[in-house]
Amino acid sequence: MKRWEVRERTCVLDASPWLKVFRETVRLEDDRIIDDYYTIDERDFSVIFAVTPQQTVVCIWHYKHGPGRINLGLPAGYVMDNESPLAAAQRELEEETGYRAPLWQHLGSFSVDGNRGCGKAHVFLARGAVRTGKLSPDDLEEIRVDLLPVPALEEYLRSGDVATLDTAAAIALGIASSMKDTMG
Repeated sequence: MKRWEVRERTCVLDASPWLKVFRETVRLEDDRIIDDYYTIDERDFSVIFAVTPQQTVVCIWHYKHGPGRINLGLPAGYVMDNESPLAAAQRELEEETGYRAPLWQHLGSFSVDGNRGCGKAHVFLARGAVRTGKLSPDDLEEIRVDLLPVPALEEYLRSGDVATLDTAAAIALGIASSMKDTMG
């Protein structure tokens, strides 16, 4: 297998700093030319599966306009210019929930859309999360913090109360990693 060759790339929508849409001309491995393949550049973001000393997970209830409803999420946010994904995760956990954690583990980085791009999700497990201050979400967010045991979180995931794939993946990775730690 070979990577596709991008022969031309033209920006057709620039809504910086949030997203850019590109029209590409690509050559496939079998030499076919696709003249109108669209990709999307978005900021990377971090998602945090934060576990308290009592073994509850720091979750948030919030409105997400993509699915158009209030749903269960995890603390998350954009990686800003000149900021590492870990620094963004630590900042977002505190801003959105008022929690900090001393132990951090990177669980992986994943393309949001395998065909279009759409930024990369950096997933982190934070252990020992404790409340240290009050939350200060940005001006477009209304958040309610909820500490949930893993069985309740799994039920919310199965019931459809988790509406975004990045959160569902981070929950699954966090639970798998937590289970691995307890199994040795």
